[in-house]
Amino acid sequence: MFRRAPVHATLIDVERPLEPLWRGVVVYRVLTLVTVIGVSAFHMTDYASPAGAGLVLAGMTAWTAVLARGYLGEAFEARRGPLALADLVVSAGIMLTTPLIVTDAQLDASAPGMGSIWTSGAVLACAVAYRIPGGVAAAAVISAALVVAKARATLTELNDIQILMLAGLTVGFASLVLRRAAERVRRAVAEEAAAAERERLARAVHDGVLQVLAHVGRRGAELGGAAAKLGALAGEQEVALRTLLTSGNAQVDAEGRRDLAATLRALASGRVSVSAPAHPVELPAATVAELDAVVRAALANVERHVGADAPAWVLVEELDDAVEISVRDDGPGIPAGRLAEAEEQGRLGVSRSMRGRVGDLGGTLDLDTGPGRGTEWTIRIPVGSGQRRESV
Repeated sequence: MFRRAPVHATLIDVERPLEPLWRGVVVYRVLTLVTVIGVSAFHMTDYASPAGAGLVLAGMTAWTAVLARGYLGEAFEARRGPLALADLVVSAGIMLTTPLIVTDAQLDASAPGMGSIWTSGAVLACAVAYRIPGGVAAAAVISAALVVAKARATLTELNDIQILMLAGLTVGFASLVLRRAAERVRRAVAEEAAAAERERLARAVHDGVLQVLAHVGRRGAELGGAAAKLGALAGEQEVALRTLLTSGNAQVDAEGRRDLAATLRALASGRVSVSAPAHPVELPAATVAELDAVVRAALANVERHVGADAPAWVLVEELDDAVEISVRDDGPGIPAGRLAEAEEQGRLGVSRSMRGRVGDLGGTLDLDTGPGRGTEWTIRIPVGSGQRRESV
C-alpha cells in the first residue's frame, strides 16, 4: 500500500558530499607546486634574489603540506572554510613577493610571477567552501594581487584573470550542486525509511486498531443516541490514524526545515478536509510549528462555535512570494464586533494566539465572515526573503 521505489546506491557521499572536490584541490595544489618549482629552478640564476626565491618555494611547500592535512583530515572538516580564507591570504602574499625576486626584464619576457598557477588553488578552495560567491571573491583577490605584483595588466594577465574567474564560477557551481544533490539523496533515504516503517505499522494497526475503530463507528451509527456520538468520534480517529499512517509526521531535516503540507495534512479527519500541494512545502521548522498552531486554533473555533460535527476546509497554496493558508467553515459567521467584545472580556484567542503568531512571522491574517457566508481565515506568510528551499 505504501511501497515506493528504493533509493539505489549513489556516487554522492550524503554525509560528506564535497570530499571529491577537496581531494581535487589538494591534488591540484601538489601538481602546480611541482610545476612552479620546476619553472623557478629554470629561472633561478636570473632572479634578483635567488635566495629569496628559495625561501618562497620552501614556504609554498610547507603550506601545501598544511593544506593537504587540513583539507583531507576529518578532524579539520569544520575548519575548512577558515583554512580556505587563510589559504587565500597566503597565496596573495606569495604573489606579492614577485617584485622582490623577479626582475623587470623577466616580467617583460613574460616570465611567471612567484607562485604562478599555484596561487589559483586558493580560488578553488574558496569556491568549494563558499560556493559561487566565495569563488568569485577569491578570484578577484588573486587577480588584484597579480596586477599589483607585476605592476601591469597586459593581455597575458587579462587572460589569467579570466581563467581565475571561470574557475571560481565553475567550481563554486559544482560545490552548490553537490550540496543540493546530497541533501536530496539524504531526504530520499529518510523518506524511504519512514515509508517502510509506516508500512510495517500499517500492517499491524490495520489488523487491530483500525478494524476496532471501524467497527465501533458502524455499530454506533446503527444504535443511535449516545452510541452514535461515540461512533462518530471513533470514525474521526480512524480517519486521522489512516492519514498519519499514509503521510507520516513531517520531520525536521538537517537544515532545520519542515514540510508544511505534510504537517497540515495530519489535521485531516472526518469533518476536516485538507488540500495541499503534493510536493513538499518546506519552511523553517519554527515557522511551520507556528502556522500549525494557528490552523489548529481556527479549527478549534469551528468546533466550539459552529459545532463538534461542523465540517471545515483547509487549503494550502504556494504563491510566487508567499505561502497562503485558508481555513473555512459554513457556519453562521461571526457577528460584527464580536471579536472586539471578546478581547475586551479577556478572551484573547484570536488576537493573541492567531494574530500574534502570524504577526511575529511577518505575515497577515484576514477574516471574511458574514451571515450565510460562514467564516474564512486567510493566513499569508511571505517567503521571498529566502525561507523557501532553493531548487536546482
